[in-house]
Order: sequence, then C-alpha cells, then structure tokens
Amino acid sequence: MGRPTRGTTGTNRLRRLDRWLTGPGAALLRAADDPLVVDLGYGASHTTTAEMAARLRVVRPDVEVVGLEIDPERVRAAAEGLQRAGLGGTGVRFALGGFELGAPEVLGGRRPVVVRAANVLRQYPVAEVGPAWRLVASRLAPGGLLLDATCDEVGRRVAVVVVGDDGEPRELVLSLRLAGLERPGVVAERLPKALIERNVPGEPVHAWLAALDDAWAREAPLAVFGARQRFAAACARVRAEGWPVLGRPGRWPLGEVAVAAGAVGL
Repeated sequence: MGRPTRGTTGTNRLRRLDRWLTGPGAALLRAADDPLVVDLGYGASHTTTAEMAARLRVVRPDVEVVGLEIDPERVRAAAEGLQRAGLGGTGVRFALGGFELGAPEVLGGRRPVVVRAANVLRQYPVAEVGPAWRLVASRLAPGGLLLDATCDEVGRRVAVVVVGDDGEPRELVLSLRLAGLERPGVVAERLPKALIERNVPGEPVHAWLAALDDAWAREAPLAVFGARQRFAAACARVRAEGWPVLGRPGRWPLGEVAVAAGAVGL
C-alpha cells in the first residue's frame, strides 16, 4: 500500500538515524524476542539497508532486516546488488511491500520491533501521514517503534518523528553535523511531512526551533571550546527554560537532541 517515491539514496546517508538506533534505540532491540527490523521504502539501492543491518548487528548479532519497496524492479535490483556485494546470507533480504508491510507471507506473521521509513512520507500529502503511521503501527511488535525520518542528501541534517505501537508520535529527534553549523534551525527544511508545513510563527514546532536558535546564539562564547560544547550548552539551556527535552545529555555533544512530541504540536 503506497506509491513509488523518488528513491534517491546514497552511501552513509542514514548514518545519523542508524546511530540513534544503536544508541537510544538499542535497548528496544536488545530486549526483543524476535529482532526483526523493516526498512520501509529503502529506495533505488540496497546500500542503506545493508549499512543499517551491519550497524544493528553490533547491538544484536541475530538481527534480521527486511527491506520493503512497492516497486518490483527496485526489489530485484536490491537483491542483485546484495549478492554482488557478497552480502547474501547476512540477515538482510528484500521483498515487495508498502505501509501494510507486505503480503502475509513476506514477514510470515512476524511483527517487527522497528520500522524505519526514511524520506518516504515526506513525498506524500500531509493528510496521508497519520493513516500511514497507524497502519504501520498496527503491524509492529508490542512496544515497537516507527521512525518517520527525513534528511538532507548527504545525511548531515536529520529529523525523526518517533511513533509508538499505538500510532501516536512520541518524540521529535534532531541530529545535526555540528562542524560548520550556522544554527540548529537550519534543520527546518528537513522536517518530516507532519511538521514542515506547520513551521510558521505561532506554531509549536516553530517556537521549538526558535528556542534552539536563541540558545545557540546565547552560548556563542563557548564556540572557542568547540561546537560540541556549544550545542550541549544550548540543549541544557532550552531544557532549563522548560522545554521537555528527552534522553541523556550524553547525546547532545553528538549534535542530537529529542523533545516530547506534544511540545512541537504532534
């Protein structure tokens, strides 16, 4: 269920999203009875799916990753690319499927603990986002997560809506390459579909990005020590101002910060 999207991808484009999965998301994978992960709408190449599988195997060696596309030609090309790369039999396979996660035989009745949908829903009308979240969520394992993510062409700016198994958004995660960062708000152009059209004055997501930018500016004296220290201080500042910043402060020097979904209007 769905429509073919542009399918553009590239080596290491989703590295920041994978880093979240092997960081804050690692506990979920470790605790899973069945470590099944779906890469939904992986695009025209097998590359980012294979990269995710390799990174997740560090956390859970028996992880199985299934890449799903609704374009049969992409499924064929991905399977062939995997074989050419000598990665057959490494817990990665490709199949036909959309938001329903394929025909019953594709997953064989199993429910994935994580579904990654990167740069997919960004290409759909906003009215279709919520129903897609709920459809995918209905197929998740109990406690599973859907990651509705968007990033730039080389993976330096990433925004992720983390959706629970009830189809409701839990948090918004931002991950930015700090070297050369002008201000955190540059991620605005890469917000997921559920938020990008609402990034206007008066909307919560606009206020969140403005607060990050203001905190970044106020912590400018720390730039002499490096962008990591400056960004961490900015995150501490917005949390002190009352924003419901989630997760461990140890993620901030990586350019990663999460805020509760309700705070940005989700």
